[in-house]
This record gives sequence, structure tokens and C-alpha cells, in this order.
Amino acid sequence: MRTDATIRIGPGESIAAAVDAILGGDTIVYPTETFYGLAASPLVERRARKTFRAQGARAGKPVALIAADAEMAFALAATIDPAARRLAELFWPGPLTIVMPARIGLHRALVGEDGGVGVRVSSHPIAIALTRAVGAPITATSANLAGLPPARSASEAFAAFDGKVKVIVEDGDLAGGEPSTLVAVDGRGIKILREGAISAALLRAALNIAE
Repeated sequence: MRTDATIRIGPGESIAAAVDAILGGDTIVYPTETFYGLAASPLVERRARKTFRAQGARAGKPVALIAADAEMAFALAATIDPAARRLAELFWPGPLTIVMPARIGLHRALVGEDGGVGVRVSSHPIAIALTRAVGAPITATSANLAGLPPARSASEAFAAFDGKVKVIVEDGDLAGGEPSTLVAVDGRGIKILREGAISAALLRAALNIAE
């Protein structure tokens, strides 16, 4: 489904239009430290239901989030294990998504079957600026059409989502490579759900966990 003409925001330009779009319940494309992502805020007056449809929540996979800082990230959790705090201290901002027990009231599309919510603090300045300006976490789903890899360049993002999102915030070619590592921390130890940019060995070493 096409929307109105997509607004393109180039490097160094104001992100005000992107912030307004998110606050209005629309979806945007924005850069992270790995790939381009699709952003909306499910915590802003719960106006982003269409985002979950667009981002694949219909497939039953929970939607991960990006927060501005650890305080915003931990506010999503019902409990915070010391191991989660330790990993956050060492690897945030950066490509580590920590899954923690979700607090009551989060949108069901954010919560996995085990009751966890995944969140990270991005090291990309635009991602941080967006979450700070919105005042709430934003979704971190990779920007790609079904069957295609996540967009690593602004041109790939525009080709895939022109006319389908409200705004595209461009920052040239991104690092690409591996996606964020996904680790669950719930008081019973840690579980590597997806090994990505940060190795499982590095996480275990950080927590003094033997192989």
C-alpha cells in the first residue's frame, strides 16, 4: 500500500519531519550501526498498529526496540538481572539486543512467547537522536522487503520503501555485516538467541561464564 510521497532527509539535515512522523503513528526508515531499520513508537499513545503489520509481526515474531539509553531500555522490563546491567555497561551503545522479562502493559507484538522484550541502545547518532526526540523507544526491525537482505545503503532503502513509509532518513552506506546479537537474560543465566556482531564467546567472557 502506497502512502503520500516519501520525504527524504539527507545526512546533516534536520530530523524533525521524521520525529513528527513517528509521533503521528507513521513508519519511517532510519540508519542504525548495522543496517537501515523501520521505526515507529508503539509506546506513543499506541498509534503504531499498522507498523506491526508492515514489519512482520503477523509472522508471530516479537518486534525488538531501540532506546536512547539504558534507563529508557530498562524501563521496559519487569525485572532487571545484574547480568543484563553488566552487559549493558560493556556493550551499549552497540549491536547487542538484550531480552528481559517484559513489564505489564507492553503491546503484545513486543513480547515473545517466553514473556520477554528485546531492546538495545544503538551507537548510531541518528537512532539515538530519534529516540530522545520521541521520548520513547522505537522499533528496530530491519528495513527489507520479504526475501531480500536488510538495506545497507540509502539507495537500497529508498528503492524498497519509496511511497511505503512517511520518511526516509539517509546516512549513506552503513556498516552492514552481522545483525545485533540477541541474548536473553532472566535470572536463570543467559541464553544466546542469535549470534551476530558481538560473539557469544565475548559475552560469556564478560560475565565470567565458562564455555
